[in-house]
Amino acid sequence: MKGRLWPGRQLAAALCALLFACGTSWPTAAEDAKPPTAILLVAHIPTDDPYFSDSIVLVMNNLGPAPIGLIVNRPTRMAVAELFPDVQRLASLHDKVYFGGPVEFDTVWFLFRAPAPPAHAVRAFDGICLSADRGLLLRLLAREKPMDGLRIYVGHAGWGPGQLEAEIARGDWTLGHAQADAIFKGKSEHPWPAAPSRESGT
Repeated sequence: MKGRLWPGRQLAAALCALLFACGTSWPTAAEDAKPPTAILLVAHIPTDDPYFSDSIVLVMNNLGPAPIGLIVNRPTRMAVAELFPDVQRLASLHDKVYFGGPVEFDTVWFLFRAPAPPAHAVRAFDGICLSADRGLLLRLLAREKPMDGLRIYVGHAGWGPGQLEAEIARGDWTLGHAQADAIFKGKSEHPWPAAPSRESGT
């Protein structure tokens, strides 16, 4: 699994800075994206891994030359409302921003339900779209039920050529079909950063 690994405190500080700053230069999907193929990966890796232990990852092949994924079950402690502190109507939202992975931690992505991808979005799998467009996210949040069928992530997971295949062969991951319920209805029992261990005393 690829990405710069930071100590937990530095990661938490970076997350806070990102959420309060919320830059406007968000990535956009490539126009020549591959036909989408998405799978769910369930991690079977050491529990001391700060990012991927107990994680469920939605992996897509249509965003670049190698697979890219989003961890879908690691909510942060930060509320969605803190992404846009100037938007008063969002102040009552208690939904959390999710930790998508340790790669490009200064980016914001979101998955949402839609029968077809609107402008500035790509199809992840049937009925689910992916985007990193700030304007589109603001339009979704302006709905009567802003978080209905919407999950927001910081960072993502990434692999080099052949890396994911090797991890699967080693038994690090179990493969499953991509399902919307795993994203929007799954139990998020593994928050990020993880709670300090009593044994470690950290």
